[in-house]
Amino acid sequence: MRFQRITIKDHTAEANLFARRCFIAILFVAVLMTLLISNLYYLQIERYEDYQTRSNGNRIKVLPVAPNRGLIFDRNGVLLAENKPVFSLDIIPEEIENLEQTLADLSVLLNIDKDQIDDFKDDLKKQRRFKPVSLLKRLSNQEVSIFSANQYRFPGVSIEARLARFYPYGSALTHVLGYVARINKKDLQKLSEAGLVANYAATHDIGKLGIEKFHEDKLHGEVGYQEVEINSKGRIIRTLNFQPPIPGQDLVLNIDINLQLEAQKLLNGKRGSIVAMDTQTGGVLALYSSPSYDPNYFVHGISSKRYKVLLDSKDRPLINRATQGQYPPASTIKPHLALAGLEKGVISAETRMFDNGKYQLKNVSHVWRDWVPWGHGWVDVKKSVEVSCDYFFYDLAYRMGIDQISETMSEFGFGDYTGIDLYEESDGNMPSRGWKRARFNEPWYIGDTISVGIGQSYWTATPLQLAQSVTTIVNKGRRLVPQVLSGKMINGKISIEPEKELRPIAIINEDNWDLVLSSMLGVIEEEHGTGRTAFKDTDYRSAGKTGTAQVVSIAQDAEYDADSLKEEHRDNAMYVGYAPYDTPEFSVALALENAGGGGSQAAPIARNLMDYYFENKTQQLSKHD
Repeated sequence: MRFQRITIKDHTAEANLFARRCFIAILFVAVLMTLLISNLYYLQIERYEDYQTRSNGNRIKVLPVAPNRGLIFDRNGVLLAENKPVFSLDIIPEEIENLEQTLADLSVLLNIDKDQIDDFKDDLKKQRRFKPVSLLKRLSNQEVSIFSANQYRFPGVSIEARLARFYPYGSALTHVLGYVARINKKDLQKLSEAGLVANYAATHDIGKLGIEKFHEDKLHGEVGYQEVEINSKGRIIRTLNFQPPIPGQDLVLNIDINLQLEAQKLLNGKRGSIVAMDTQTGGVLALYSSPSYDPNYFVHGISSKRYKVLLDSKDRPLINRATQGQYPPASTIKPHLALAGLEKGVISAETRMFDNGKYQLKNVSHVWRDWVPWGHGWVDVKKSVEVSCDYFFYDLAYRMGIDQISETMSEFGFGDYTGIDLYEESDGNMPSRGWKRARFNEPWYIGDTISVGIGQSYWTATPLQLAQSVTTIVNKGRRLVPQVLSGKMINGKISIEPEKELRPIAIINEDNWDLVLSSMLGVIEEEHGTGRTAFKDTDYRSAGKTGTAQVVSIAQDAEYDADSLKEEHRDNAMYVGYAPYDTPEFSVALALENAGGGGSQAAPIARNLMDYYFENKTQQLSKHD
C-alpha cells in the first residue's frame, strides 16, 4: 500500500517572493522610464538646435547662384566680350544604369561623333559620379527640340541652360582679351590657396588668358545664394530665401576695335605683330599678333584634334608675338643708342666720320660691313640715324662699351617687363658681361659689343618694348606703362584708371633729345631717309626708324640672298614711329617675320595704320562738330 505525500504551502514565503519580484520589475521599469525620459530631454531640449538643423537639411537646401560675368567694351563703347545663353547636355553617371548604352543611344539620336564621346570620358575621370558632366556643351535649337521629345528615355540626362562667354570679333582680339574656359584642378588649387573657392561654387568658367585672366577679380563678381525647400526626391518645392549675386564689373579698354581690325587686315595672315599706343597716356590702342585663332572654341571646350592643330602649327598662333615675340631690334634702336652716346658725352652733335662700307678695328682681321656695300660717306649723328648708317653705330658701340650700353638701354626698359596688364609677356634680353658668363660661361668679346651697336647679337626685344621705348623718347624721358584697361563702367559712366609711370630717365641736355627726334623726322622727310618712300604725301608729319634684323649670320665673303635661304632664315622687317611730329599722340611698333627690309615691308604697313587712325579721328571730330 502506497502513501501519498502531502505538501503544506507556505503562503507567507510565497507572498514575500511575489513582492520581491514585483519590486524588481517595477524598479526595472522605472529605470527604463528614467532612461527614456532623460534621452528625450537630451534629444529634444539639449540637442534641439542641432537636430532641428539636421531636419531642415533634409528639406531645405542652400544652392549657390553664379554671378553674371562683366562685359568688356572698347574705348568707343563697342561690345567686345558678352554673355550669351547656351544649352548643354549634362549627364549624372550615378543615376544611369548602363552608361555605355546611354552614350550609344544619344550618339544615334543627336549624331554625336567619337571625339566628343572620348572628350566626355576624359572629363568623366576628373569628376565624381554624382556630379553632372557635360556631353555636349553647346546644343543647337534643333538638338534641344529633339532631345526634349525623347528625354523620357534617358534618366540621368538633362538639358541645362546657362550664360556662356562669346567674343563677336573672334580672332581679331584673342591675344588681348584672351578667353574663359572650364575650371580645372589647377585653377581650383589656386582658388583654394587664395581662399576664393566658395566664390566660385556655381561658376563653370574662369579667365585663362589675356584681359580675362589678368582682371578676373573684377570680371567675375560675387556668388549669390538661393535657399529652397525640397521634397523626398530632391525636387525643389519652393524658394524660401534669395540673396542675388553681384555681377562682375563691366570694363572699358583703351583698344579701338576699328584700329585693331585694320591692323589685322594689314598683316593679312603674315607672321608678325603690331602695337599702337597713345603717347600721352600709355593706353594700348591696338595690339595684334598674327596669325591668331578663334577663342570661342576654348569657351565651349576645344576638341583634342583642333587643339593639336594649333599646338603643332609652325606659325605658332598660340604665341602673342606682340608681348612674347623676342626679336633682334636691329636699327630701330639706333635713335636710343645715339641719345645714350650724346647724353654720356661719348659723341656730340658735331661728331663726324667717314663710312666706306667696312668697319675694322686695329689688329683685328674681322670686318663689319655696312648695309650699303660702298658706305654712306661723311655722316654725323643726325644723318647716321636718317640713313641707318651701320658704320657710325659700330664705332659708337665700340666707344661706349657694353657696360654703358647695357646700363642706358635698361633705363629704356629693355631686358625687363613693361608692366602691361597681361600675364603673357616676355622680358626680352639686354645682354651684358654677367649675362653671357651665366648663360654660356664665356667672356664678353669686343665683337659682341659692335654687333649690339646695330641691335643684333644677343639683344632681343618685344614689339611692345619697342613701342614703350619710342614713346619714352617722344616724351623726353617720361616712361609710361602700357595699359590695355582704360577704366570700369559704373552706372553708365566710365571710371578712368590712373596712368602708371615708371622711374623717368634723367635728362642731361634736352638738346640731345631734340636732335634725336629731328633725326627720326629726317628718316621720313629727308630724301635719303630710309622711310621716305613709305611715307610720301601724308596729311600729317611723322617720325620713325626702320630696321632689318638678321635671323642667321652671313659669312663675310658672302652676299645676302633671300631667295637662296629658307623662309625662316630670312630677315625680319621692323619699324617704330610716331605722329604727329610736333604734337605726338600716336606711336607704333611693327615686326614682320622673315619679310625682308624694314623700309620696304614694315614701314608701308605702319603708314597705312597711321593713315587709318588720323582719317578716322578726323571723321569722328567732324561728326561731333
